[in-house]
Amino acid sequence: MNVMMECTNLNKSYGRTDAVRQLDLRLEENTVYGLLGRNGAGKTTLLNMMTGGIFPDSGTIKVGGAPLGPGETPKDTCYIREKNFHFGGAKVIEILQIASAFHPNWDWDFANELVRTFKLNPNKKMRQLSRGMESLVGNIVGLASRAPLTIYDEPVLGLDVLMREKFYSVLMEDYALNPRTILLSTHLIDEISKVVERVYILEAGNILLHDDVDNIRTQSFMLTGSNEALDQFTRGKRVIYKESYGKGSLAAVYDRIGEDERLQASKMGISVDGLPLQKFFAYFIEGSGHVE
Repeated sequence: MNVMMECTNLNKSYGRTDAVRQLDLRLEENTVYGLLGRNGAGKTTLLNMMTGGIFPDSGTIKVGGAPLGPGETPKDTCYIREKNFHFGGAKVIEILQIASAFHPNWDWDFANELVRTFKLNPNKKMRQLSRGMESLVGNIVGLASRAPLTIYDEPVLGLDVLMREKFYSVLMEDYALNPRTILLSTHLIDEISKVVERVYILEAGNILLHDDVDNIRTQSFMLTGSNEALDQFTRGKRVIYKESYGKGSLAAVYDRIGEDERLQASKMGISVDGLPLQKFFAYFIEGSGHVE
């Protein structure tokens, strides 16, 4: 696969605070990525560097193999920010018209269809919209731009569950018809688990993990049993989190557990359950990515 964007050894500090540290990230074409991290993990700083909004202190960003120069906005990229800085007096339709001028692949038929799908009034002014409706305007820009690289920073803020599901459904339907590289930055992990193909987990400005979602699903387990049995069973396995309660323990494991091992665990009184992505993320972060 061709590489759309590659970040190598990126560093960015604000005073004594390291917002991004020695970060490597690679986005290949026609893939949906998730950038996962708690608030304050450095996600927005990273995205702003990737899209030319701020400069890294050191490191390189390449787009299509060519270095991104100072102040240069990457070509064929649409970046939908968490906080939009639209003119409050502008109407929804005017925001879409402005956006269309910057994206050569813009699809007006699709944009108008999305306005109807999300029940937006095109003549309403941006300052009259709720936070959720404002997010939808940005999401429509991202979808209708058909940009080869589309980046969303917290795209569903302010949306209720039904609207969030509708957005993800429309996103995947259009992605199937018009493949491109999409990066979704969010802390709402479970909601994107059916959407993204690969994830980067960011904590304290550093990438702790990069893996395919399918690998995480098939290799993450919650084990519960006696302290002694768990210690014995998990020896040599990648334990990302462990907690003891009296004579029992629970352990989050990021490793393969085959059928023979499941039978062995059952004989040892250990229960083996799958670990939802949200819990995997929480345990991985809480354990700071520590692997025993």
